[in-house]
Amino acid sequence: MNLSQLRYFVKLAHEKHYTKAAEQLCITQPSLSHAISTLEKELGVQLFEKKSRNTELTCCGRQFLTVAENTLNVLDNGIQMLSRVAKGEGLIRVGFLRTLGIEYIPDIISHYRAAHPSDNVEFTFEVDLSPQLLQDLLAHKLDVVFASKPAADTAFHCTAIEKQDLVLIVPKNHPLAGHSTIDLKDTADYPYIVFNKKSGLRLIVDTMLEKAGVTPRIAYEISEDEVIGGMVAKNFGIAVVPFMNLLLQLDVKILPISHPQYERKFYMITNKQIYLPPVVQHFCDFVIAHSKID
Repeated sequence: MNLSQLRYFVKLAHEKHYTKAAEQLCITQPSLSHAISTLEKELGVQLFEKKSRNTELTCCGRQFLTVAENTLNVLDNGIQMLSRVAKGEGLIRVGFLRTLGIEYIPDIISHYRAAHPSDNVEFTFEVDLSPQLLQDLLAHKLDVVFASKPAADTAFHCTAIEKQDLVLIVPKNHPLAGHSTIDLKDTADYPYIVFNKKSGLRLIVDTMLEKAGVTPRIAYEISEDEVIGGMVAKNFGIAVVPFMNLLLQLDVKILPISHPQYERKFYMITNKQIYLPPVVQHFCDFVIAHSKID
């Protein structure tokens, strides 16, 4: 049994006439007769019987018609769905760091929708730390992730798409608050609030402090940069964090870091071991085209 036989059977069942059905199917009447005969032999039952000048379904034919129509409907719906996917429609599952959800992700999604107003594209969003986002990407739970660059791994394809400066924040009454910029070597005497080891920023900040010759006295380890900012404002320690507008609202002094200089980059990350549907690939191409990083 093949799909052509099913379609021939359904057409004949509705037309009830071999010649008319064959004309609509654009085949010869003998070809249609042969296809129906072959189908009946395979099924082991008679599907049609002659009634006057027409052809009518037998009781077995009526039962099989329901099955055949349901099968073809499911198949046709699947074909239509894949056709829409091939044209760039479908679902994009996006994961990103919380800091990127304040401006970058809403902006790039808004620009993408504005540039493709007629596309039937839906998004889902997941916010988490880089390690969990990458794990979900490998588990096929996400299509694309915006996060810190992962450690060297052949499973990922990474493209730098955004940058963010790191700054030192201290309480406004702190001895370092009188500086206009800061060399991190001058922070060695003060307790630090640092990102916990699950955060992609922890390695970055540790590397900066190592280059400055500083072994930090860690007072607290926290996962969220907003929480770190609040803790610094209340004199729990000092911290190196990404610059964000929220800092301007807190009772902290923001110090640009003169040494060692470091610019944090964010990456668009995909799993290169799997096929990207056209809708995801189109979105990724759009993000790259609008990246501010050369």
